[in-house]
Amino acid sequence: MDRARAGLILGLILSFTSLSAEQVEITSDSFFADENKQISEFKGNVHIKKGSYDELFADKVVVHFDAKRQPTKYIATGNAKFKVFMKEKHYNGKGETLTYEPVKEIYTISGNGRLHEQESDKNVYGEKITINQTQGTYNVNSNDNKPVKFIFQIEDKQK
Repeated sequence: MDRARAGLILGLILSFTSLSAEQVEITSDSFFADENKQISEFKGNVHIKKGSYDELFADKVVVHFDAKRQPTKYIATGNAKFKVFMKEKHYNGKGETLTYEPVKEIYTISGNGRLHEQESDKNVYGEKITINQTQGTYNVNSNDNKPVKFIFQIEDKQK
């Protein structure tokens, strides 16, 4: 086989590999599906793992599907927590409700939200935190009763 043809075959294999979707694994104590509403409901010790790092934990998760049976939204409630890898950094967060939109790669934490960047030990708190994995951004909002809070460490240059 000549080099050009071998390069073309290798290129095709790599392009198909990069197009393949990551595996999602969900475990829970109970499961319910409604084909008419296109939802699946997981209750009790819900653990969702996507790829090698992203994880979601909650008491209850409702997964919404489109007509092609692809997940469009995950809504986690009750002790909702997650771990994600974004722009070479590890984050974990928690809140009363956690929504994940896989097509847009957006996490939204609602109610007593906290987002922690592990490498720099930065913490943000707010009533609504939106994390966009594709853009590598997060936006924090709060209400009149609680301000947004940002806590981080700085090095003392005199030491």
